[in-house]
Amino acid sequence: MTPEATETERWCVVTGGRGFAARHLVEMLVRYEMFCVRIADLAPAIMLDPHEENGVLDEGLRSGRVQYISADLRDKSQVVKAFQGAEVVFHMAAPDSSINNHQLQYSVNVQGTQNVIDACVDVGVKRLIYTSSPSVVFDGVHGILNGSESMAYPIKHNDSYSATKAEGEKLIMKANGRNGLLTCCIRPSSIFGPGDRLLVPSLVAAARAGKSKFIIGDGNNLYDFTYVENVAHAHVCAERALASGGDVSTKAAGQAYFITNMEPIKFWEFMSQLLEGLGYERPSIKIPAFVMMPIAHLVELAYKLLGPYGMKVPQLTPSRVRLLSCSRTFDSTKAKDRLGYAPVVPLQEGIRRTIDSFSHLTAGSQSKREGPSKASRILGGGKVADTLLWKDFKQTLIAIFILISIYYNFVATGSTIVTALSKALLVASVFLFLHGILPEKIFGYTVEKIPASQFHLSKDSSHDVSLSVISSWNTTVKALRSLCQGNDWSFFFKVVFVLLALSLAGAISLHSIFVIALPIAFIVFIVYEKKEQEIDSMMVSFKSLACKRKSDVYEKLFGSKKHD
Repeated sequence: MTPEATETERWCVVTGGRGFAARHLVEMLVRYEMFCVRIADLAPAIMLDPHEENGVLDEGLRSGRVQYISADLRDKSQVVKAFQGAEVVFHMAAPDSSINNHQLQYSVNVQGTQNVIDACVDVGVKRLIYTSSPSVVFDGVHGILNGSESMAYPIKHNDSYSATKAEGEKLIMKANGRNGLLTCCIRPSSIFGPGDRLLVPSLVAAARAGKSKFIIGDGNNLYDFTYVENVAHAHVCAERALASGGDVSTKAAGQAYFITNMEPIKFWEFMSQLLEGLGYERPSIKIPAFVMMPIAHLVELAYKLLGPYGMKVPQLTPSRVRLLSCSRTFDSTKAKDRLGYAPVVPLQEGIRRTIDSFSHLTAGSQSKREGPSKASRILGGGKVADTLLWKDFKQTLIAIFILISIYYNFVATGSTIVTALSKALLVASVFLFLHGILPEKIFGYTVEKIPASQFHLSKDSSHDVSLSVISSWNTTVKALRSLCQGNDWSFFFKVVFVLLALSLAGAISLHSIFVIALPIAFIVFIVYEKKEQEIDSMMVSFKSLACKRKSDVYEKLFGSKKHD
C-alpha cells in the first residue's frame, strides 16, 4: 500500500532511518511533534530494540504518526513510493563506511542519492537535507586543523566511502532550486553516543582482546567528536533554516556545513576516557602509523578474498589507520551563523551519557572463562602457551626477537640442520661460560647465576620419559596389529592421512618453518583463543558435512556389494 498523508498532517521521510544517528533524529522529530515520520530503510520490516519498546518510537508506530516502509534507494520506483506526500526528506542512508567496496558505495551514495533527488522533484518534496561526512575533504595524508567549508575536495580521497559521499554531496548542492526544491548538506564529525554500534563496541572488543593498549601514531592528533543528539539537532536546525523563507533560507540553501561539538580533543584522550569509564586500561604503547600500514593492507586483502565466505568487516584497514593517526578538526561557525546551530549537549556530558548507556559492556560485566582456554590446553600450558598466546607481552616479544636472531644467524645463511645446531650449541656454550665467569654484581646490579640443577634430569623425570617412550611403542604395535586384521577401513584411512601429513611435514625446510610456520603459530593460537566458540562451531559444521559425505561414499562403494 502506498503511504499517503492527510491534509492536516505534515510528513517527513528519513532514509536509513534505522541507522545510528537517524534513530535519534526520528525520536527527536516524534517527541517534539515536529513532523509525522516515515522511516525508509532496506529491511523488510521494522524490528524495535528492547529499549525502544514502549518508548516514543513504539508509541508513534501504534498511533500512526510513525510509518515504516521498506525501500531500496537503488530502485527509483521504491523511492518515489516512499516519498509520496512528504514535505521534507532527511537523506541519511549510507553503507558501512568501513566497507571499502567501491561498487556498493557508488550504487548507494551516488546512484541512490540521484534517485532520492529525482523522487523529491517528481513528488514535490520542498526540502532535502543530506547527511554527508567531513571525510569528503580528507585525502588520508594531510591532517586538518579547524577546517572550513571553503576547503576543496581532494584529488584522491581516503577510501571509496569518502569519494562517493563527495559525489553525492555535489549532486545534492547542484539540485538546489530544482522545481522549488531547497537542499543542504550536513557534515557531522565522528558521531558518538548511546545506540552506537561501531565505535564503543569495537573499542570494547579491542580492550577485551588486549589490543587497546596501543596508540597508533604519536597520540597528539586532535579530533572533533560530535554527540549524536547534537547531530540530530543540527538536522532540525537545517530544516528550520530552509523553511524560514527570505534571506535565511536563501543563505542556508545549496551549502555544506561542518557539525561538531565545538570542543576539539586529542583523539586518544577521548578513547582513553571511554575505556577508563568502562573499566578498561588506557592505551599507552605508541606504534608508528607506517608500521601498522602494511598489516592493515594485508587485513584488507584477506577481507577481499574471504569476505564473500563470511569474514566479518575488519576494523584495521589502511583508511582506518590514517583516520586514527591524523588530526581532524573543523570550524562550525558557518552552521552557527546560517543554521542557528549550537551544541545542546557538551562533550563531557555526552561522554558520561555514552558510558552509562554501555554499562553492559564494562570490564566487570565480562563473563570469565572457567579454567584455561582450549588453545592453552592444546599447547600444554606453561611458558610455551603463555608466549604463543601473548599472555606476557614482554616474554612474547623477547621470544620473537630470539627467533628472528636465530633465523638471520643460522637459517638464512643456508646452513644444514647439523651445522645450524652446532652453531647454536657453540653460541650457547660461549654464553654459559661467559655468564659463569661474571661476578655476582656489576655496577650495583645483581647477576642471576644459572644453577647446575637447571640441567639435571631427575630420576622421576627419567622414569616419566621412559614410560612415555614405552607407551608410544605399545600404541604403535597395537595400531599395526589392527591394520593386519584388515577390517577397519576408518582406521586405515586415518593412518594413511597421518603418514601423508608427516611425509609432507618432513619435506618442509627449516627456512619455511621460520618464515611461514612460526609466524602462523603466533597468530593462529591467539585467534583461536579469542574466537574459540565461533571456530568450534564452524568445525562441528564441517565435521558433520564430512561425515555425511563419507557415508555417501561408503554407501556407493560397499552398498552394492551388500545387496549382492
